[in-house]
Amino acid sequence: MLKISNTVELADWEIQITQIRAQGAGGQNVNKVASAVHLRFDILHSTLPPFYKERLMALSDQRISKDGIVVIKAQSFRTLELNREDALQRLKELIQSAVKQQKARRATRPTRASQRRRVDRKTQKGKTKALRGKVQL
Repeated sequence: MLKISNTVELADWEIQITQIRAQGAGGQNVNKVASAVHLRFDILHSTLPPFYKERLMALSDQRISKDGIVVIKAQSFRTLELNREDALQRLKELIQSAVKQQKARRATRPTRASQRRRVDRKTQKGKTKALRGKVQL
């Protein structure tokens, strides 16, 4: 089970994980074996709520295909278990980012008090600027 939020969980059968052991590209450590994981998740055939599905399909992310399949590749770590956890974490973050509510914007209009303060400061600056260089008796 992958817990997305307090109310939403994904079952293990919904997430397909293919484990790949690939030879390194070369260089000095030719004998190193990299362990990669490909995670595949079908948005449209999942048990996610309809709101989640709509928001995920609307995302402009390269990992999401037109037919609603998410493919996440993880190969940062040497072990398959760590790569598997990394891929699951990235899927969770992707779903959470899709359904995150935008915070309400604060009023952009300045208050009366702040407008008055600004006017007072400006006039104050103007007075001192005008008196600069004048001889005071």
